[in-house]
Amino acid sequence: MSKGTVVTPHLLDPRSGLVLDTRDLSRRPGVMKEITRVAEAPSDLGIEVIGVPPGSPIEFDLRLESVVEGVLVTGSAKVQLRGSCTRCLEEIASSEEIDIQELFCYPGKELGDEEASRIEGDLIDLEPVLRDAVVLDLPFTPLCRPDCAGLCPDCGANLNADPDHIHDESIDPRWTSLAEWTQEQTTKNKE
Repeated sequence: MSKGTVVTPHLLDPRSGLVLDTRDLSRRPGVMKEITRVAEAPSDLGIEVIGVPPGSPIEFDLRLESVVEGVLVTGSAKVQLRGSCTRCLEEIASSEEIDIQELFCYPGKELGDEEASRIEGDLIDLEPVLRDAVVLDLPFTPLCRPDCAGLCPDCGANLNADPDHIHDESIDPRWTSLAEWTQEQTTKNKE
């Protein structure tokens, strides 16, 4: 950020389930508050093959502690995951508990970290922290089960449903003409 650049803060909606109010902590170090709530999942909380469905419930169990620099938020979030197995393309559904720990700095406190989370007024926005925690915890290649057999490379059949699935030995396409000629010769010899 260059000198003289004005950053316009976005306004937080205090009614959102992902926004926490810190007024009860009164900026006195040592004051603590526990919060348990359910909020709706925002959109785009995941990767292409797996993620948290938008609007699904997220169960938060958090502790807010006032410290000198700001408010330390620790706890967990339980999310529902939906996606596709990267081997067989079957739908996957599970739940995950994500650990959350983030220091939100009071306005005006300089910690030397431009990417540090900040308190806006008296409000904390959990969405960026939740997004980072969920996306980093997602499996890069989700599987429906550890021993998923995947799909048949020839016909696309699910090998989990039919583990004994086989095909006749395929002929290399470069030899197709020769195979047809051999078959014609065999037919002529029988006549």
